[in-house]
Amino acid sequence: MSEFIILGAGMIGVCTALELQARGHEVALVDRREPGRETSYGNAGIIQTEAAEPYPLPRDVATLFDYALGRKNDVTYDLPGLLQMAPALWTYFRSSAPERHRRISHFYAQLTARATDDHADWIEAAGAQSLIRKDGYYQAYRDQAALDEGVRKAARFMDEYGVPSDILDGAELAAKEPALKKQVAGAVHWHDSWTCSDPGALTAAYAKLFQARGGRLLTGDAVTLLPIQNAGWRVLTDEGPVEAPQCVVALGPWAPRLLSLLGYRIPMVFKRGYHGHFDAPSTLSRPLMDVAHGVLLCPMQQGLRMATGAALVATSAPPRPRQLSRGVDAVADLIELGPRVEEPQWYGMRPCMPDMLPLVGPAPRHKGLWFNFGHGHQGFTLGPTSAKLLVKAIDGEQSELLNALDPSRRSVVID
Repeated sequence: MSEFIILGAGMIGVCTALELQARGHEVALVDRREPGRETSYGNAGIIQTEAAEPYPLPRDVATLFDYALGRKNDVTYDLPGLLQMAPALWTYFRSSAPERHRRISHFYAQLTARATDDHADWIEAAGAQSLIRKDGYYQAYRDQAALDEGVRKAARFMDEYGVPSDILDGAELAAKEPALKKQVAGAVHWHDSWTCSDPGALTAAYAKLFQARGGRLLTGDAVTLLPIQNAGWRVLTDEGPVEAPQCVVALGPWAPRLLSLLGYRIPMVFKRGYHGHFDAPSTLSRPLMDVAHGVLLCPMQQGLRMATGAALVATSAPPRPRQLSRGVDAVADLIELGPRVEEPQWYGMRPCMPDMLPLVGPAPRHKGLWFNFGHGHQGFTLGPTSAKLLVKAIDGEQSELLNALDPSRRSVVID
């Protein structure tokens, strides 16, 4: 009998399984698919130590008006999605007030600051060093006013959080990235972040390490989870029922649905993202964000990946990769993408809590049930860090940071 069931084999769940295993626990990791095939597969593959502040919801009227009219490509929406997420979006809007956002960022920065260090041991142990580059990525700005704003933000991040960066003018960026067809105003080079050429493969490598160390990886449906009176938890798998005294929900955007069956109501903002791969005749050496058009260009094993911003759409909405199409048109003057790689259109949901911090800690109403989800844009970044913090909570440790992440102390968890 396992000591822990982990539901969800994305980056968060796999790292949680590894960390518990490293502490001597018997762990069963359960997912309906193979590890790293959902959100952990389709992201931009950046371990973002520079992401010291979570993305706030814009509060100025001009920006909101531009979004309403569809003038920007980093965030799009449809009306059913806004209505579905209205309570969560309202809390998100309130949490984005400057003073509240500063308090939230105080804790968020503590998570991202240690992300590469926390990944490092697992990368080495999994033999996945060939997937990782340690020379950062660019945020590229097409006009001088936007670059000046980016430079001011970079300077503030250094002053407030100790996050270093370099500022490149257009000529310097062009010299470093010969694939660019024209000069832009310049770029911020966040050089301490790490990048991954196949984020799904890194998650899978961590899962293989977990199995090699004796962990059980099982196929099963999380919605079959049931409490066993005075005995813990049971979930059905292809190998039959699995029982354990403790269970961790690491299901990302699917967590609210499962937990609703146990009596919890968890508002969540679902930010859908798309990607496409291109057989570029000349690729980039590092990922590059075209800030003006809300897309990231990332050199991957599958080709040059274009990853989009956020689409606030209903969770049941069919794929409509408008942001991807608009991004392709927008970067045509900047880089030759080449032909699109033929593949099914990928899309996934970023699980964003409306107060912008992940839920890491004990479930308020059920003994032996733990939450580890809601990491928004940074699940790939924060997998090992979040896992280490959860294990501290399981061991009974207390800290200001653990209190901030604790689901039982958060108004966004409603019984």
